[in-house]
Amino acid sequence: MVPAAGRSRRFSTGRVVGVLLLLGAWDSVSALISYEIPEERAKGFRVGNVVVDLGLDLSSLLERRLFVASGTGRRFFEVNRETGEMFVNERLDREELCGTLPSCTVTLELLMEKPLELQRVEVVIQDVNDNDPAFPTNGMKLEISEAMAPGARFPLESAHDPDVGINSLQTYELSANEHFVLSVQTREDGSKYAELVLEEALDREHERTLELVLTALDGGTPARSASLPILITVLDANDNTPQFNHSLYRASVREDAAPGTPVVQVHATDLDEGPNGEVIYSFGSHNRARVRDLFSLDVVTGMLTIRGRLDFDDTKLYEIYIQAKDKGPNPEGAHCKVLVEVIDVNDNAPEIVVTSVYSPVPEDALPGTVVALLSVTDLDSGDNGLVRCEIPSGLPFSLTSSLKNYFTLTTSTSLDRETVPEYNISIIARDAGSPPLSTVTTLRVQVSDINDNPPQATKPSYDVYVEENNLAGIAILNLSIWDPDAPNNARLSFSLLDRGHQTGLVGRYFALHPDSGVLSALVPLDYEDQREFELTAHVSDGGSPPLSTNISVNVFVMDRNDNAPQILYPRPGQSSTQTLPRGSGASHLLTRVVGWDADAGHNAWLSYSLLGASNQSLFTVGLRTGEVSTTRPVQDIDPAWHKLEILVKDNGEPPLSTTVTLTVSVTEVFPDAKVEFPSGSAPQEQNKNLTFYLLLSVILVSVGFAVTVLGVIIFRVYKWRKSRDLYSSSGTSLYRTPGPSLHVDAVRGGLMSPHLYHQVYLTTDSRRSDLLLKKPCAPSPMGSLQNTLRSCDPTFYRQVLGAESAPPVQVRDSFSINIPKLYTFKLLYDAPNLHNKSEELRFYFIFSPWRKKRHSFGRWLA
Repeated sequence: MVPAAGRSRRFSTGRVVGVLLLLGAWDSVSALISYEIPEERAKGFRVGNVVVDLGLDLSSLLERRLFVASGTGRRFFEVNRETGEMFVNERLDREELCGTLPSCTVTLELLMEKPLELQRVEVVIQDVNDNDPAFPTNGMKLEISEAMAPGARFPLESAHDPDVGINSLQTYELSANEHFVLSVQTREDGSKYAELVLEEALDREHERTLELVLTALDGGTPARSASLPILITVLDANDNTPQFNHSLYRASVREDAAPGTPVVQVHATDLDEGPNGEVIYSFGSHNRARVRDLFSLDVVTGMLTIRGRLDFDDTKLYEIYIQAKDKGPNPEGAHCKVLVEVIDVNDNAPEIVVTSVYSPVPEDALPGTVVALLSVTDLDSGDNGLVRCEIPSGLPFSLTSSLKNYFTLTTSTSLDRETVPEYNISIIARDAGSPPLSTVTTLRVQVSDINDNPPQATKPSYDVYVEENNLAGIAILNLSIWDPDAPNNARLSFSLLDRGHQTGLVGRYFALHPDSGVLSALVPLDYEDQREFELTAHVSDGGSPPLSTNISVNVFVMDRNDNAPQILYPRPGQSSTQTLPRGSGASHLLTRVVGWDADAGHNAWLSYSLLGASNQSLFTVGLRTGEVSTTRPVQDIDPAWHKLEILVKDNGEPPLSTTVTLTVSVTEVFPDAKVEFPSGSAPQEQNKNLTFYLLLSVILVSVGFAVTVLGVIIFRVYKWRKSRDLYSSSGTSLYRTPGPSLHVDAVRGGLMSPHLYHQVYLTTDSRRSDLLLKKPCAPSPMGSLQNTLRSCDPTFYRQVLGAESAPPVQVRDSFSINIPKLYTFKLLYDAPNLHNKSEELRFYFIFSPWRKKRHSFGRWLA
């Protein structure tokens, strides 16, 4: 111990008598400082300023959460966190705390966090003279024979004073008398006891009884005292009193000794004979009541044995007073003292107290992060009170001790919440006794999540096959995505990226639900229009910063047999009369029917058959080639005109078909014509020329069809780029609408369709519902749009115009062409329930040369 300032210094309420002691704990200095205060101080009594004495920073005291820990389990002292003053929190009774020990010290531990620091404070409790000496009985009776010679000594009851030092019992005084004087003796343990010394012989006939007063005095200022009346009866006979062979006996016994275990045997002798020499043993009257509960004394043998259960933690040393008397008519008694020391055994398991727990611990916490602070106590002494703590191996934590009976639980490696979200750590405290005792407590440590895992998919890409002509809004794929992070960081949001060569088409054909990840087709797909879509689904989590994953989705449109075969040759509407020379032989090639189907695969496989003919036995049609030829020679009796109906059917399910009608004219072969050609060469040459022209026509038709398809593709690409430019150029006014948007597609079923149908798509939060109006609108030129609108079904007004009924619509401003194919109208509703609100209606065309013409309406409040 090194003095802090050379000498101790006094405070107004206490005296600092300690020094600073360096202890290494968590890179901090632990100090020991001591104060002295008198006992019986009231609550709030100031002890000293520990902050000043320890050199601490008062401004950081509140943040560091200073608190007082006492090994006794009672909070005798507290510290004001604002001033640093330590004050008495509970009445201090030195006799209750330390008994008869010469020095009474209360050890306190001041714990502070951030950083963790331990300061030790000792408070020495000074004794005050607050207890009077007390005799165990209210009076004492002595029977002394008149034959007792002067100089005989008679032990008196000893007074007890719980105070110590100068305040303890110091001397005895005896009231004035003629026969006795008082002799004050000191025992080996330093206690005082008094003996009556017979100075002048007694005379029973002169004085039968004597009344004396024994006064016990302590050394306090002022002195406290206690009086014991002594009644002495003068007896005859019995000249000798029993005498112990030792005035003090010492013995030791284990605290776990069973009842009946012998402790020590006292022995006293009496020189008298007969009953006057027979000794009887008994407990002295001034023994504590607890002694009679814990020990038994054999009245004949003087054997002291265990009666109850001893406890080292309760009392370590017992003082037992034993007296011996004979059986004479006037028994005289002798006294001795037995000191019984209780030997400690390991009967108390360690106790673990969790002082602080820092949970949950972030999974990115660095190794060495403090998780918990523990304190361990054991009520046993010596090796039985030495405690060590440990945790199971294999955990990412370590348990270390830098201060006696204090342990810190820290992380030893990195944590991963996705692997182990919570730890139940069993902390085992085991003492060094034999056999050792242990205590297990479980500490629950949770691991908090950080966003360290991006969304994960079962596979990086998906292939989805959808049949064409599907229902609008049907779900075609449910993305299976998960995030192993905690719920907040694992909250997923889905979206489609609009990029690549299909920019602008993704949002028109597909929608991805932002919460569920369900991919839906917004419109019916057309295999003949586009067979494949390459989509990119973007999935992000709810972390900060968010992590994301892109997933490729390939949508393949599967063909359905929705196109009937088309006749390329002979061209519909043109003359298809074929000539057949009379006399032609069998297998004569008349012509060839050429068909085409817009479908693909099996749905485009065509077969040809003769559906009807005026003469079924004369003609046949090739099943796969479509070649029309004769089955037999043409005879003179055959008619001059034949009408053939040929069926062209595809291989779909169900199959679709079309028919073509051929007219065959049987011509006569004149003799003049035969002269011009060598015999047998004219028909062959004619057949060759016919085959050449047929092949040439097929090639020309194929080239024309290819050019037409190429032109249509170029035109559609051109219109698509124009529509994208239209969206991008007018996006600020055309699509900047608050909340849900309403789009109306007016679909004309074909060039010859006599009605105009309206199909309404209502879009809100990526959820889409379709409404097909039951009543069509009557067709009207562009100049009479008002008449067209008035002819529509009332549902059109409610869904498109937002009116509950069909109000009259007035076209206030004639339309003007702002950009190609975009027309603007000003509509005013005169209905009372609409409060004369006006809207701007933009009307634009998108023309498709394949199947249909689209008219789209967009609606905004002006």
